[in-house]
Amino acid sequence: MNDKEGSKRPPGPIQLNRQTIALAYTGLHTFMRTPYCMTPEDLTAGEIEVAICGVPWDGTQITRSGSHAGPLGIRLADYSPSPLQGALHQSVRVDPFKELRVADYGDSEIYVGDTMRTFTSVTKFISEIAGTGAKPFILGGDHGITWPNVTGLAEVHGYGRIGVVHFDAHADTAPDMMGVLASHGTPMRRLIESGAVKGKNFVQIGLRGYWPDPPVLAWMEEQGMRTHFMAEIEKRGFDAVLEDAVNEAMENVDYLFLSVDVDVADPAYAPGTGSPEPGGLTSRELLRAVRRLSAEVGIVGMDVVEVAPVMDSGNSITALLASRCVLEALTGTAMRKLGITSPDYLDDRASNGPN
Repeated sequence: MNDKEGSKRPPGPIQLNRQTIALAYTGLHTFMRTPYCMTPEDLTAGEIEVAICGVPWDGTQITRSGSHAGPLGIRLADYSPSPLQGALHQSVRVDPFKELRVADYGDSEIYVGDTMRTFTSVTKFISEIAGTGAKPFILGGDHGITWPNVTGLAEVHGYGRIGVVHFDAHADTAPDMMGVLASHGTPMRRLIESGAVKGKNFVQIGLRGYWPDPPVLAWMEEQGMRTHFMAEIEKRGFDAVLEDAVNEAMENVDYLFLSVDVDVADPAYAPGTGSPEPGGLTSRELLRAVRRLSAEVGIVGMDVVEVAPVMDSGNSITALLASRCVLEALTGTAMRKLGITSPDYLDDRASNGPN
């Protein structure tokens, strides 16, 4: 049955799996066994609040590739049963699937060998989701997709009204990569140059290694970007830097987008990525930060990018980390809906130990 051929199926989410308990490696693969939506009408009819979607693209990767398989790898990574059985976050005692209406919206169309046609398609895809009122949580894909991802949101919510908190080992603000404007090393510059996001509304966390070079760093400073290098995290501590990021995130904007490149984490926690850089965040630090920003500040969408399953280690630990980033963002979004927005909230039953 194909909606595009005029089927009479009433709009709304479709449950694709028969089992009450379905593991990630069985059946049809939606994120955490959430129902599937095919059209904006499905999202609207289901009153979907968060739409999980994929952009299986690595055509702008100039290092090691494989992130086109990221969306499928992330959907397959989890070992847990369907959320129909519950997904209670043990630290905060909130189940995002009981508080939010979540669906999988499938993947954007891509055009192998045609970057700009693909990015135009992705922009339309994200605008389509956001136009229904749902928040797109996007599985990548290389980091070049953040350009059309945020552009799609800006077309709905307004240019210059969205801030970005960007977790990454790399700034992704190059003027070009080997003469190419659309690259996984350039999306943040493209967003600033287009006016979709103002430079002062970019907050970057976790940068390290041996790039960018002085001219790119100078350009970043001229734009007023807030960049928190790992050196600052080492000196001041991650909690202090995260507190600053929380305060900076919504200055003079109405909406916040999170962009998580898994290489912000140390390769010990995320080896399955194209540009690993030793000396990064722990998975625990990253997950807590995503949940905190989603709960305290609130987000209009997110992407998790640069997962390359072919380079992952046993047990798919990089894909699992990416999956958990999405779950933390869902949990934080559910917490905010419930009015739980206090700094670094933890449930007493989880944090204080046995009485």
